[in-house]
Amino acid sequence: MIREFLDVLPLAVLGAVLGLDVVSFPQAQISRPLVAATLAGALIGHAMEGLLAGAALELIALETLPVGASRYPEWGSAAVVGGALFASQPDSTPGAMSISVLAALATASVGGWSMVALRTWNARFAGRRRDRLEYGSRGAVVGLQVLGLTADLARGGVLTMVALLAMRPIMRASLSLWTVDGRWSRAVVAGMAATVAMGAVWKLFHTTAAARWYLAGGLVLGLAILAGR
Repeated sequence: MIREFLDVLPLAVLGAVLGLDVVSFPQAQISRPLVAATLAGALIGHAMEGLLAGAALELIALETLPVGASRYPEWGSAAVVGGALFASQPDSTPGAMSISVLAALATASVGGWSMVALRTWNARFAGRRRDRLEYGSRGAVVGLQVLGLTADLARGGVLTMVALLAMRPIMRASLSLWTVDGRWSRAVVAGMAATVAMGAVWKLFHTTAAARWYLAGGLVLGLAILAGR
């Protein structure tokens, strides 16, 4: 158990930093799944596998519109989980992509809930200092900011660590029972991710003039490039 904890500790630190980037600081887009999963894979020593998992998660994450008061998945820590799990199976083990993406999606959902819970806690904490805030106390403002940042950092780290500790044995058990050909399972993940991404793009740009022709042209071009390789 101690060995497992030490193994995932660097990944938990990465998940903490990337979870912080999602909303709090610095919002530099390093928490995007394509980046986060690649960094997780690089920590394990297989950056390319992390990149592949991140590409699938990035397509799914295009559906997320973090605007206003909407609730949305937390992709930073989740992508670390997905990228690390897939990178731990560097030989393209059948089922590894499917299970890694499912683990990341579950983590992203729980992460979204954890952000809402953290904001509720932040609001309550700020309410207890309302008098000082209304007075314009610099110490109260800075204290709330530091507390919020620290709590969000801890949230991302704990979420990443718990998810990895929970999913690693589940992944090992699942792969030992997996019977579907690896090419088919990866194709299903890629197809579903591409479908979600296409729906997200269409939702945003369907009112643009000739949007359907641009999308169709891009699809044909992409398939032609793929067929020519």
